[in-house]
Formats: sequence, C-alpha cells, structure tokens
Amino acid sequence: MKYAIIGAGGMGTQYGVLLQEFAGKDVDFIDTWRPNVEKIREQGGVYCSQDEKDRHLVPISVYYPEEYHGDPDVWIVFVKQMQLDGVLKRCAHLFNDRQYVFSAMNGYGHFEKLAEYFPKDHIIGGTALIGAVVYGPGDVNFTGGAHAKAMNMCCYDESQTAISPEEQQIFDDFKAATLNPTIVDNFLGMCMAKIVFNSVLNTLCTMFLIRFGEFEGSDVAKRMTEELVDEAYSAAEHAGIKLLGTRESEVKTILHTAGVAHPLHFPSMYQDLTKGRPTEVDYINGYIARIGREHGYVCKLHEFVTDELHLAERAFAIHHPDVIAAEEASLK
Repeated sequence: MKYAIIGAGGMGTQYGVLLQEFAGKDVDFIDTWRPNVEKIREQGGVYCSQDEKDRHLVPISVYYPEEYHGDPDVWIVFVKQMQLDGVLKRCAHLFNDRQYVFSAMNGYGHFEKLAEYFPKDHIIGGTALIGAVVYGPGDVNFTGGAHAKAMNMCCYDESQTAISPEEQQIFDDFKAATLNPTIVDNFLGMCMAKIVFNSVLNTLCTMFLIRFGEFEGSDVAKRMTEELVDEAYSAAEHAGIKLLGTRESEVKTILHTAGVAHPLHFPSMYQDLTKGRPTEVDYINGYIARIGREHGYVCKLHEFVTDELHLAERAFAIHHPDVIAAEEASLK
C-alpha cells in the first residue's frame, strides 16, 4: 500500500517515517504550514531524534495540497481539530471512494468531518499512546522507544463486523512500523478512552508546564487522575457509552504511561500553548463536559479545568507577546 500523510507535524512525521523506514512503504507528506514545508525542502528531509538522541536527517517528499498529484491507497491524517476543516477542503480534489483514511487525532469531531469525504467503511479510527515533540520546522523528536508505543484501531462503520483485507493490511503495515497496533470492536469506547486519558495528562501537564514524568512523580497525581477519570466515566455512562476499560484500568494506564513509558514527554497541548497557538482543550475536557450536560450530568471538574486552561492560554499570551507575534508572522 502507498500512504500519504496529511499534517507533517510530530505525529504525522512519526507515522510516516516509521512506515517508510521500518515497513518499507512508499510515503508522501502533505502539509500546509509554510515554514515547515520550506525547511524540509531546504534541508532535504526532516531531522528526527529518539528521546532527544540520535538526531539524523530522514529524506521525505513533502507537498502543499495544491501541488500534490498522487493517488495513495491510504491517507493518514494528523492535524489540529480546529484546522481540519480548512485542510480537508484544500485536499478535497485528491480524495476518491477507492481510498482509505486513518486518523488518531486528539479529541473528538474529526471522524464526522472525514465522513464528508470518504465512505464510512473506508474510515479507520485510531488512538495512539505514542509521543512526539516538534522542536521547530523540519525537526521532530519521538518519545518512548518501540517497546513504549501502543495504538488501537477500529472501523468507523461499526456495522462492519468483519475485518476487511484493507484494514488488515493497514494493521500489518503499522505492526511492521513498530507502532504496536491492536484492532478493537468498540469504536466510540476506544475514542472516549483516549479522550479521558488526554483530559488528565495533556491538560494538567500543559497547565503547569511539566513533563508526564514530573506529573506522575507528584504526591497528588493519583488522586487528581482518579477524580478526573471518575467524572469522565460518569459522563460517558450517562451518554450510554461503554469505554474499553474500567476506571481502575484507565487510571493505571495513565500513571504507567506518565511514569514509565513516556516520562520525558511534553504533551502536544503544551507544545501548542508554548508556541502561542490555541489548544484543543475544548475537544477534550470540553467534549467530556458537553456530553455530560447533554445527558443530564454536570462535569464540574472538567468544566473548571477547561476554563482554567483557557486562562493559562491568556496568561501565556500576556507574558510572552514575542512568542504570539512570531506565531502570527509564521502564518502569513
């Protein structure tokens, strides 16, 4: 299968480079962030490192949507939720009903948007416990080695009870790429479990500007995790959503990921905040709070944390106007 990555940021680069280097696949990259595209072209590829070591240049082919003329078998989409609409519109002329699309973006809302362009049974959703940090244009660090990576995948069309040959091939390619995939059969439960995961680590580590391991090592980490997870599970239960695991297993996964698998990782939300970009908190904690209210359950903690993160965005902008100005200039 031939792959094309939409979004050559941390996660998109990691998936594409691993498919290219370990699975031997033909991979193209499509991106809309001009400084990134131009830097990759200037240096002849993207610099990749693993846990801040072994930084090396990996040759990749990167295109703007308007200049790409390929016809991949599978699209892999990793962009920010608030950017997705615009990016998909710019890529729409490239899509057809033969192709499959995979995405493991943070938050929720992207699958409905992908379904505007692809048949439901050609959409493979995913969740990834895989970390990456973008140091700058054309420079990415992968966190956690092959042993620490884990991901789930599931067809968006849950009426499809059998695994299609295409989904199986994608699974096999991801496995060869050391992404450690697992196929599950509960699409919404899979997605919601990752949202709950992110609602703890992404949001709290961003708010306090700390790494996963620094959070896990605090005396309050377990209690804060348990309280946020419990409220999120209650919201899901009121909405009739059965998550993949239990409250206890989710707490265990979060603390193990933070303290053992990815202790050096800064979440993507942190990277957005410190680069002067909007965060995805409304699609994570805000999403949990919204489905709770829609089904008669008020998530006081998640609503508070959502507001608090927006306050952190404002505080960062006040104290770092130079960062905000640089980000605005990069988008022109």
